[in-house]
Amino acid sequence: MKKALSTHFPVYLKPLCLLLFLCCLNWACKGPEADSRRNMLAGETSPYLLQHAENPVHWQAWSDNIWEMAKAEDKLVLISIGYSSCHWCHVMEEETFENDSVARFMNENFINVKVDREERPDVDHVYMTAVQLMTGSGGWPLNVLVLPNGKPLYGGTYHPTERWMQVLTEINRLYREDPQKANEYADRVAKGIAEVNLIEAPAAEGIPGMETISGAVELWKNDWDLQWGGFRGEQKFMLPSNLDFLLDYAYLTKDQQAGEHLRKTLRLMSRGGVFDQLGGGFYRYSTDSEWRIPHFEKMLYDNAQLIGVYARAFKFYQDPEFRETAERIFGFLRQEMKNPEGGYYAALDADSEGVEGKYYTWSGADLKSLLGGEFDTFADYYGIEGTAGQNKADWVLYRSQSDEAYAQKRGITLPELSALKSNWHKVLMQERSQRTRPGMDDKIITSWNALLVTSLVTAYEAFDNADYLKEAAGLFARVMEQTYDSGDLQHSFKKGAATQPGFLEDYTYMAQAAFRLYQATADEAYLNTAEELIAEAEARFRKTDSPLYRFKKDDELIAAIVKTTDGVLPSPNTVMADLFLKLGHFKYDKAYLQQHQEMLRLLSGRFLQSPQNYAAWGSLLLLQQNNYYEVAIVGDQARDLQAEMNRNFLPNALVVASKMPSELPLYDQRFVAGETYIYVCQNHSCKLPVTTVERALSQLNEKDSLILSLPQPF
Repeated sequence: MKKALSTHFPVYLKPLCLLLFLCCLNWACKGPEADSRRNMLAGETSPYLLQHAENPVHWQAWSDNIWEMAKAEDKLVLISIGYSSCHWCHVMEEETFENDSVARFMNENFINVKVDREERPDVDHVYMTAVQLMTGSGGWPLNVLVLPNGKPLYGGTYHPTERWMQVLTEINRLYREDPQKANEYADRVAKGIAEVNLIEAPAAEGIPGMETISGAVELWKNDWDLQWGGFRGEQKFMLPSNLDFLLDYAYLTKDQQAGEHLRKTLRLMSRGGVFDQLGGGFYRYSTDSEWRIPHFEKMLYDNAQLIGVYARAFKFYQDPEFRETAERIFGFLRQEMKNPEGGYYAALDADSEGVEGKYYTWSGADLKSLLGGEFDTFADYYGIEGTAGQNKADWVLYRSQSDEAYAQKRGITLPELSALKSNWHKVLMQERSQRTRPGMDDKIITSWNALLVTSLVTAYEAFDNADYLKEAAGLFARVMEQTYDSGDLQHSFKKGAATQPGFLEDYTYMAQAAFRLYQATADEAYLNTAEELIAEAEARFRKTDSPLYRFKKDDELIAAIVKTTDGVLPSPNTVMADLFLKLGHFKYDKAYLQQHQEMLRLLSGRFLQSPQNYAAWGSLLLLQQNNYYEVAIVGDQARDLQAEMNRNFLPNALVVASKMPSELPLYDQRFVAGETYIYVCQNHSCKLPVTTVERALSQLNEKDSLILSLPQPF
């Protein structure tokens, strides 16, 4: 998230210039000695919590006991939320939480709680909502001062030490001197959090038509950066749900501008400094509008989803650059983030040796020394500009043009350029391997690994490469083995770590991964697992008198969480609605389809108001307003024909295959020994079977066979 984040006082507090004087406190009676540098986090397994285990602050992990302590001692609770690869979390720790005088004040006046937002996304979501309501922005580290009943009184993000002490002093004074005012304000904030999570039924019945959907997109276009791709702003994030929606929208509406904008966005992202040009994989976000200077942490969930985005984009545009990008992301994940025993780690830190990006950036002098006579060609290719610029100490590599354009400019062939790049990468990666590596957050998070399974299946379909399917199946099996037992799914696993019950996203993302594996393999065990996980989610998370689902089973926090926005992760409610659509069509299940309709009707207005925040819901709206097909391939050659079919971009078609007789509705009575037939169906009514993919594609609605006539590569 943003580094420069709002830290405003609540509106009723006047700006004060405080002269701080901290008296000597009886440290020993409050806990461990300051010089022991140990607190209650030493026994935790979260890398983020362990980073703070030697702070002089008396941190403890989140538990129900904190509220009893706060009431017994009549103290505010200070909740500080972050994650191990968060750069500004590290900065605030070094500046503030390792400061003995600050720690003494915190220990004397507050119950201090550290939360890993990746272990407890529920806690993070509630208090992030509070901070956004109070300040208009959010990010990490997320620091919240709450009453002993859990209701927030103050919230902000990164604070320099002096500002932090001002905040603590003034909020603590307010609580002591005017508790009624403090409670009234906290009540208002808590009410606001509850209202954010309350999704009321729309006044109008029905789901908006294509004209209304397109009108919302036209307004959204005002926020598109048509020069550099992505969306306007000082910082740029790669938001997979938005990119996937634009793929679907460009295809189904023939919108040339949307198609061109998306292709430019995907190219500039993968050519920019926000993509690790040497090691592969995307960094967290770009700190500028041109994708050049990244925030250097690498997250599994970003890279997992972007494999799928680029694989789908390859099917749509048939651009080999997109295939290469997906392959390089997967190569990075397998090389850098895979646990040798199975599963993928959560994140790589932005910092090494206390400096953000030090592991990844280069000085001009080092590059000249390492590359010798090839430096000028390398510098031209990777955007190292001018003689003066070559002396800069922290170059981030990026590409300003395609390989075809660069090779033509230099008068070399593509194979010659490929050989040069291979040698450059070998030399520089060898040098990089001698550096101090960024820290690894070695939690294996169920939901994030499920996203990777889904994207690997998509890559298998797009590239017809069995390695992706093999990895997807192995990963799914490993996660299920470690996290699932008799209906109970755990949120993450790590050797020696305590388990946390799964959230809605764990169940829905794993169900989605299981169904995608069923589509790819026709193994009904995956289908059964998908439906089992859906049933568990229904039993654990369904809201009373609503088609939506709570984020967690129990509502012990100050507000129930109903996550519906599609941000860096798709809303688990969106994924649930998508599963109801696909399984409803596949199994002719009217209950699934009705549930899908009710969820979509409830959220369609949110998409119209804010498509950038509800893009995955927008993709479901597109399927509602365009012909949706079931394509069943049955017979001995079903898998081969399915592979051929899946190389086409068909967002509005559910493609399944079976090599043997089956009583599942789409296959029932359609197997003919010695023959393989393709059945193109719509709302369970099928056209005459055909024997070739070409003929099956011709049976699809002609407008759905669109190939955009887009400009040549720039």
